[in-house]
Amino acid sequence: MSALSPTPGPTPWRTPVATRIVDSAEVSDDATIGDGTSVWHLAQVREGAVLGQGCIIGRGAYIGTGVRLGDHCKVQNYALVYEPAVLADGVFIGPAVVLTNDTFPRAINPDGSLKSADDWEPVGVTIGRGASIGARSVCIAPVTIGAWATVAAGAVVTKDVPDHALVAGVPARRIGWVGEAGHPLREDGPRRWSCPVSGTAYEEHEQTLRKVEL
Repeated sequence: MSALSPTPGPTPWRTPVATRIVDSAEVSDDATIGDGTSVWHLAQVREGAVLGQGCIIGRGAYIGTGVRLGDHCKVQNYALVYEPAVLADGVFIGPAVVLTNDTFPRAINPDGSLKSADDWEPVGVTIGRGASIGARSVCIAPVTIGAWATVAAGAVVTKDVPDHALVAGVPARRIGWVGEAGHPLREDGPRRWSCPVSGTAYEEHEQTLRKVEL
């Protein structure tokens, strides 16, 4: 190495950033919090939860036991992410969203006794890379939200959502497609779509969408 070569070391975008957990947040000692993640006022992160790097957990949000978040996820204020939800990298959870975990909820058993953790089996919501769940929407587990999909505000998701789908309503139905930039795609012809922002082309095939590689 010559005297003019740069000193070896991490590139700026890989430099670890300290986590930020405000005093009023409740984060279990058994949770794993990635570098650069922020947990804001009154949020709760339960035992065994794993949060990736650069995540933001908003005021009053709840992250259940064993929930897994990838890198750079945003969970907005008062969202409830119940176990065993799994979120891939770059997932956006809007304010007051609920990811449920009980298919047949009851407070008591038929004999009147209070249900315990042994009396039911939690089921989770799985969300793919880059997907967005709009404010006050509800995802009824077990469902899978595909990569880069968008769930409109106030929707109730009761069945799986394909990659890039835009769904809305109660129950949620597909009303269009969205690209990686988050904007609704423009229809260019039979089964051909493009992003008005990036120009990326997509092709529809059997109710799914895939990027056209140039």
